[in-house]
Amino acid sequence: MQDKILGTTMPVLEVTLDPGEALFAESGELSWMTSSIVMSTSTQFGGGGGIGGVFKRAMGGSSIFMTEYAAQGSPGMVAFATRLPGSIFPIDIAPQPGMTYLGHRHAFVCANHGVELAIAFQQRLGAGFFGGDGFRLQKISGTGKAWVELSGEIVTYDLQQGEMLRVHPGHVGLFQDTVQFNITTVPGIKNKIFGGDGIFLAQLVGPGRVWLQSLPLSKLAQAIAEYLPQGQAVETGAAAGAGASIARGIFGGR
Repeated sequence: MQDKILGTTMPVLEVTLDPGEALFAESGELSWMTSSIVMSTSTQFGGGGGIGGVFKRAMGGSSIFMTEYAAQGSPGMVAFATRLPGSIFPIDIAPQPGMTYLGHRHAFVCANHGVELAIAFQQRLGAGFFGGDGFRLQKISGTGKAWVELSGEIVTYDLQQGEMLRVHPGHVGLFQDTVQFNITTVPGIKNKIFGGDGIFLAQLVGPGRVWLQSLPLSKLAQAIAEYLPQGQAVETGAAAGAGASIARGIFGGR
């Protein structure tokens, strides 16, 4: 299995598979593939065995169905393109501290078999109620190799033991499982009411590596909202968008 990242602003991941090799991705994520690649869609890939496994994966932001791409008879290539301007990069997964990862709910692109996806429950109840998009974190665990996608520019920090970083939840892209994640509030009443940065921040405490993304989807949506039609058209679009989001969560797709 060989991977190659093509492009810069809107990169594409190409993975070349030898006969008998396979990887899986969420259903609907395929961009293109060669003729020797065979597709197989199931709920069983990515740690989805049984109702419990499927539920945990769906709660983490993944679709219920996953698609396997396997090379049969001769080598083949399968490609996945980014949804937004950003980066795709690989991570090695293993059952040991620092090699299990937590990422935002759209971070996962694809992986080889042995990698599992689930929701990452937080240590404190407040993180669940107030974390917003930052709370719905995917846990990427097991054994193997996975590829993740982050939006915009990526900034990495290697936090030392006890070192703390406070981040707008939408900018949290990925971090090692040795990093503690909680939700805290912005200090000061005036900051909460008039600051314009929201009330809650993600609190990341080392040790471990953190990948931050400069272009959260929520920030992009806010930036273009003022250019969208007002009134009934917006309400209709919002309703349609909500329905589409639910459908993507069940069946996959962009």
